[in-house]
Amino acid sequence: MSSPSSLPVQPTTALKPRDTEIDAFGLTHMGNVRKTNQDHFLLCSLHRQVVLHGTSLPDLAEIPLRGERLATVAMVADGVGGGAKGEEASRLAIRQVTQYVTDTMKCYYTSDSSEDSFIASLQEAALESHMALLRHAEEDPDSRGMATTLTLFLGVWPWIYILQVGDSRYYIFRDGELRQITRDQTMAQDLVEQGVLTRTAAFSTRWANVLSSAIGGSQAAPVVIRVPSDDVNVHLMCSDGLTKHVSDDQIRERLSTMTSAKQACEALLQDALDGGGTDNITVVVGRVVRQKLDA
Repeated sequence: MSSPSSLPVQPTTALKPRDTEIDAFGLTHMGNVRKTNQDHFLLCSLHRQVVLHGTSLPDLAEIPLRGERLATVAMVADGVGGGAKGEEASRLAIRQVTQYVTDTMKCYYTSDSSEDSFIASLQEAALESHMALLRHAEEDPDSRGMATTLTLFLGVWPWIYILQVGDSRYYIFRDGELRQITRDQTMAQDLVEQGVLTRTAAFSTRWANVLSSAIGGSQAAPVVIRVPSDDVNVHLMCSDGLTKHVSDDQIRERLSTMTSAKQACEALLQDALDGGGTDNITVVVGRVVRQKLDA
């Protein structure tokens, strides 16, 4: 667990935003080249039950509904393994983690739940999903080789917990600066950190797209990061279909001029399509927009 040095180390003292003060939106697109979309996303609130705000997953009617909002959840999963296998992997991973979080929600919010046990529960959710995909692949030979990235945002005001497996990214835009909070779990990133290759050289090689950690892959190494939330933060989650074609400078420009989460997502998607759209593209943006209370 760590807090990026460029962010405040203490949470805000502001009151938890009301449901109507949360501006969040997500979308996913096949891109210009691929014939299938292996990405999935989910955006929901935990109200002791789940209220869906947007998802590309089918048939989620069995997830129950509503009460006071306890947390905000967003997930992005980018399937690998080709065609239907990748799509199935990302879909199953999001379903598995969503069910795990909702089934064990009480332990997250009880007063006797320690920080360490909370983080361990999130890591366990990823590992349970990992094992579920491995079992599925053993039972169905056609599913062998399926795997997926998984990036989970869990906002428990005034903290944010980020669970990361793979290279789908989570950014914070704050005070005009865009910060990548997650670390890409790829062979290229590993080679850079080991000093074997420079960043420029590493990301022009075939290792740039080879995951060193994935749900359902040869290894899953979930990492949990805790950062303080704040009204001034704009949150961005995305698959690498966005960042392959849209630079951090372009992302920063879009978020600095955004009029809504929906508008920002649509603009970033168009940027990725205009840049080539060689991969599936998923973008989720969220922020707090405070409303003036009546006197």
